[in-house]
Amino acid sequence: MPKEESAPRARRTRAPTKGRKKDPNAPKRPMTAYMYYANEKREPTKTEFPDLGFGDVHKKIGERWKALSADDKKPYEEKAAADKKRYEDAKAAYKAEA
Repeated sequence: MPKEESAPRARRTRAPTKGRKKDPNAPKRPMTAYMYYANEKREPTKTEFPDLGFGDVHKKIGERWKALSADDKKPYEEKAAADKKRYEDAKAAYKAEA
């Protein structure tokens, strides 16, 4: 039985975004301890495994992050805590001027 020809499917268009536009002067969100670790380990992991793609490199970094002890994670957590404090101070100043 031959397949019936149907009308071409209409392409879906992206719905307009709702809500307010983000203020470009608003402070940037703080980075997590994992992001500090990933930023530090991205290049060494790429050179160690040159055949891995972007996602696979980050999977490898994630596996290594999970395997770290609490003592090894501590410097990254301290950086994240300092960045969180920076963000909270910047956010308070931003709200005060608005």
